[in-house]
Amino acid sequence: MRALLIVALVCGVAHADAAKPKPQKWAYSHKSMGTIVNVTIWTADEAGAAKGAKAVFDEIDRLDDLMTTWRDSEIFRINANAGKKPVKVSDETILVIDRALDVSAKSNGIFDITVQAFHGLWKFDEDMDGSLPDPAEVQKRLALVNWKDVIVDHRKKTIFLKKEGEAITLGGIAKGYAVDRGVAILKKQGQKSFIVQAGGDMFVAGDKDGDPWIVAIRDPRGPYDSSFAVAPIKDHSFSTSGDYERGFVKDGVRYHHILDPRDGQPARASRSVTVMAKDAFTADAWSKVLFILGADGAMDLVEKMPDFDAAWVDAKNQVKISSGLKDRLKILRQPTDAP
Repeated sequence: MRALLIVALVCGVAHADAAKPKPQKWAYSHKSMGTIVNVTIWTADEAGAAKGAKAVFDEIDRLDDLMTTWRDSEIFRINANAGKKPVKVSDETILVIDRALDVSAKSNGIFDITVQAFHGLWKFDEDMDGSLPDPAEVQKRLALVNWKDVIVDHRKKTIFLKKEGEAITLGGIAKGYAVDRGVAILKKQGQKSFIVQAGGDMFVAGDKDGDPWIVAIRDPRGPYDSSFAVAPIKDHSFSTSGDYERGFVKDGVRYHHILDPRDGQPARASRSVTVMAKDAFTADAWSKVLFILGADGAMDLVEKMPDFDAAWVDAKNQVKISSGLKDRLKILRQPTDAP
């Protein structure tokens, strides 16, 4: 009788384990900041995953409202008052602009949020029609590109652009900040294994019950869903900047939205660059610098930065990888070669 009772108890435990939900991947998408935001969570709690994703999307929408250039926002008002008066802004806007200016200083101006001065001249958004700007007009606008003209008054909490016609965009850094904010929200809710991605900016947290998240680098000239390399990533940002997202090919030459602030032209040294860094805020801004400089111009810089690595597809379609990624990145095939 006792033996039968033990068997019954064991069977009961087994039945309870079988009924317990197993962790799986829950994926959610939302449009914000001019791109698709994806949240992927590995958990057995579907309701908790949905709650976490909604909180991330709400936060990114809030930041978009704060920092967009497309409608009334703090950035919109800064630009509208360029050369006229300082504009009072939130602590968050100051934080992001401070970080942008720090990257500008460290990159000798290669990263420059005042490239917004070219907006409407180069047409890479909804206005994209394949036309090229007048070179003389590009030269005129260059006079309005200078990160040192962004004046931050921390005591008064204001931002001022020195010259009328100057304008800033946080499009090269705000998505990274937004991803990190999303990561903080999910961690606060107790999520341990997830991916937050906004366009090319991504942070990967934890793993899938011991199996790593595998992320891919898109083939810059291949179909939309094709990749040329993959890597296991844990607790790091893995962010890509490329010339293929917003641009066009004219007379065999590709024109795209990543402009070199030194000449006002689309940068030519890279087709794509992928950065692995400790956070998306860092990866987002520095990926633009590395893209503009190219592997030959930036590899020494990358090797000196702590917890920071990069992989390029350069202008000649050659893959170049910093030392910290060489043993991690698996090349599946040579990237497609095309203009």
